[in-house]
Amino acid sequence: MNHIEKLGWDSSIQHEDNNKLARVIAVQKNSYRISDGEMEYFSHLSGKFMNQAYSSLDFPAVGDWVEVQKLADEQKAVINRILPRKSKFVRQAAGTKTEAQIVAANMDTVFIVNSLNHDLNVRRIERYILSTYESGASPVIVLTKKDESTPEDIIRITAEVEEAAIGVPIVCISSITGEGIEELLTYLPDRKTAALLGSSGVGKSTLVNALLGEKVQETKDIREADSKGRHTTTHREMFTLPNGALLIDTPGMRELQLWDGDGAIDTTFQDVEALADECRFSDCQHDTEPGCRVQEAMDSDELSEERFESYLKLQRELAYEKRKQDQKVRLEEKNKWKKISKDMKNRYKAR
Repeated sequence: MNHIEKLGWDSSIQHEDNNKLARVIAVQKNSYRISDGEMEYFSHLSGKFMNQAYSSLDFPAVGDWVEVQKLADEQKAVINRILPRKSKFVRQAAGTKTEAQIVAANMDTVFIVNSLNHDLNVRRIERYILSTYESGASPVIVLTKKDESTPEDIIRITAEVEEAAIGVPIVCISSITGEGIEELLTYLPDRKTAALLGSSGVGKSTLVNALLGEKVQETKDIREADSKGRHTTTHREMFTLPNGALLIDTPGMRELQLWDGDGAIDTTFQDVEALADECRFSDCQHDTEPGCRVQEAMDSDELSEERFESYLKLQRELAYEKRKQDQKVRLEEKNKWKKISKDMKNRYKAR
């Protein structure tokens, strides 16, 4: 195995010169730490890269494969381009600005981490599942702090999550006692990449430390009153586990605003979609129409009203985000042509 393969490189990614390859293992603001499997480098983007970058999606994220020019003596490198991504977890960036943010790239699995306490939110889990399917990776639900929960609570909470996570594996663990860790490692094989995603205080950093067998991430206790905590991870970083798997840790997200998900909503809500297909009318609005299978399922408790409302809410949110993105693209295109026109006029005057 060559050095680059230790970082998850496989033959499906085409590149003519492995000596120019590296993987982004940490991003902190505009600073990038990369590795070629043998040495780590602090890197910056080339001038050409900066000139050609059109949006936030064009910049490197943790997990990206990049083509670089190495300055080995100084342990520095210049990033010239990003190789095509096989998967990317994207969310709407925090704030009011319409902008995408890549949380992690080229992961095989996304661990959606929640704790087994009263901060668990099934509707939030649905959002993560939707975004994970849209990313191109496979979701796994990880329920932490098993040592703090009663067997009855674990059974009840797992059943609630199963309703929202149809067909998605669920693993209950304790990073303190080690219970469930071996089962979790079956989803972390050698040279495969997983990303840890979830809210603040759910135990992601503690889990990273447990999987690595050493304390590499700072942890803080959650508030007992509401089971919430402050995030201790301040940047995204990829670690190599003792079994050869790659794990991307990320700061806790207070909320997950969707960026895209049209192509994954049918998979996330396959139970609702299946019921809708059985409605008498193909254009059924699932309200007062006769022969509505969805309403029938809610009346008989086959489908919960909360899950159906979540399905409708996420559809509305995706449609709204799509309109905002389309508006932004039109404005950027208009500004681009205004700039081109102005540059041409200036050149003409200079003659």
